[in-house]
Parts: sequence; C-alpha cells; structure tokens
Amino acid sequence: MGPFMQGELRDETTRAMADKVREAAQRIFANLPSGGGAPMGALGLGAVGLTGLAYGSANCLFNVEGGHRAVMYHRFGGVQQRVRGEGTHLVLPWFQRPVLYDVRAKPRMIQSLTGSKDLQMVNISLRVLSRPDPGFLPTIYRELGTDYDERVLPSIVNEVLKSVVAQYNASQLITQREAVSQRIRTDLLSRAREFHLELDDVSITHLSFGKEYTAAVEAKQVAQQEAERAKFVVDKAKQEKKSTIIKAQGEAKSAKLIGDAVRDNPGYIQLRRLEAARDVAGTLSKSTNKVYLDTQSLLLNVSASGRRRLLHTSALLPRVSCCSSIPHPRVPPPPGREEA
Repeated sequence: MGPFMQGELRDETTRAMADKVREAAQRIFANLPSGGGAPMGALGLGAVGLTGLAYGSANCLFNVEGGHRAVMYHRFGGVQQRVRGEGTHLVLPWFQRPVLYDVRAKPRMIQSLTGSKDLQMVNISLRVLSRPDPGFLPTIYRELGTDYDERVLPSIVNEVLKSVVAQYNASQLITQREAVSQRIRTDLLSRAREFHLELDDVSITHLSFGKEYTAAVEAKQVAQQEAERAKFVVDKAKQEKKSTIIKAQGEAKSAKLIGDAVRDNPGYIQLRRLEAARDVAGTLSKSTNKVYLDTQSLLLNVSASGRRRLLHTSALLPRVSCCSSIPHPRVPPPPGREEA
C-alpha cells in the first residue's frame, strides 16, 4: 500500500472516529435530565472532554521511519513546503494528512529495443538506482504523485538509450562498451534532474543483437580461424622444407669429412672397426640365444693380412647386428673356433 492510500485510509478512519464521538456526545446530552441538574451536566461535559482527549492523543502523532520523509498536506493550505524528517511529529487530525516517501535508492531494471548506427537491432538492459531529492518532495508530490518512478524512469531511460545507441555501430557497442555506458549515464543524470530525481548508479547489464547479426559474426570468426590455420600450415611446410635442406647439407658435409678422414688417416678405419666390434659384442651379449663367431666375423682380426677383408666386412656390419637376435639352433662349436 502506497503513502497516498495510507493517507486516504487514515482520513477515513479519522472521519469515522469523529462521527462516533459526535454520536456518543449526542447520546450523553440526550440522557441528561431536563431539570437543570448542574452536577449531571458537568459529568456529561467531562465525559465528552475525556473522549475527545483520548481521540486526539491517538491521532495527533505520527512516526517517520528511517530512510523516509513526510510531506504534510493541509486541507485549507494544500501541500506544505516543510519536509518532516525521521522521528515522531504532531499532526492535527482531519486538518492535516502526512504523506510518506521512501528516499532510499531503489533498483530498477529497464529493457529497451533500439537500433544502432548501422541499422542493427540491439536489445539493451539497463539497471538504474534512483531516489527522490528530499528537498523537492513537495514539488514531486504536487506534480508526479507517489508513483513518480513509474511515471518518469521508463520514458527518460528509453529516450536516452535510443539517442545514444544510434550514434555507435554494432561493433563499437561491444568494443567501446565502457564509453557507451558513461555516455548513457551522463545523459540520463541530466534528464533525471529535471524531475528532481537522483541516480546513484547506471550500468548496462545485458547487450544482445539480432539472430542474423549474431550468425554473421560467428561465420566471420570461423572464416578468420580457417585463414589462420591455412597460414600456419603454409609456414609449417616452409619450415619443414628448410629443415630438410639443412639436414641434407649436414649429411653431405659429414660424408665429405668421413671420406677425407679415411683418405688421409688409415687409423680412422681401425678405430671404426673397434667401435663396430664393441657394438656387435654388446648386442650379442644381450641376446638369449647362443651364437658362435670367429674373430673375423666379430671384427677382431686386426692382422695386416686381413685388413682388406675387414674393409669389405665393415660395410656388412649393420646386417650382422640386425640379424643377431634371430634364433639359431644350438650346435657344438667346430674345432678351432671360440664361443662368444
């Protein structure tokens, strides 16, 4: 129940109690003896006085709660300019009626469908914290009544939103959201002061576009991602090409260096033979099968008579190491050979 309805109800209650007091007084005076008994007349007047005092004490005071203000309406003088603050105040029954206002900030959510500069439909939800100016409550009551927020806020908020959003493109509403919100707040504060309203906070809580525009934005993002992916594939192919070229150049240079080492230093071949023999021995030692090899097959024949055969055998070393794990039948060692 609003303050105006409370005042009307209080006025009707006051009139009803006044009528009851009048009827009670009439009954008292009707029951007085006509013989002019002074004590009985004094008793009747005392009863009427007590009844009026009880009625006045119950209706001459009213309270203003915290966060509220009261505007006094006088039956003969109209709305008074003085605003009553919090606390208990005197009121003349029937002649005066207090109208209470809540001056605390109240949130309100307002939605508006408007168009942007590039003719895209935009749905905006705005949250506003508003409160009346306590110094202008008599003017607000006289011009707007007690439901001032219902009469003012929807109209000025839609007007400001449509005027501000029309100055930005759809993409700018997203990328420059803070600037748009600040512009809406500035214009809305200026319009609200014309109606003696204070706005403590104005913020955009929701911003959405039409289905067609949303689908177009998503398609654009997908196309950009595909372009970035194609660019990455091309860059990867270029890097792989460079890596292959560098690797081939390195292998060619390595082969050239090995050829020069073999030509200039015959001991290099002996060193590689010993390393190959070590690898073969290591591979055979890890095998679960037993294999019998002579020094020639194990590349341990370092005599001068077998160097040519060792050079030919060194080219077959990878095949020997790969086949070492093949199971062989266990046969007794032939004479003149060692078991490895």
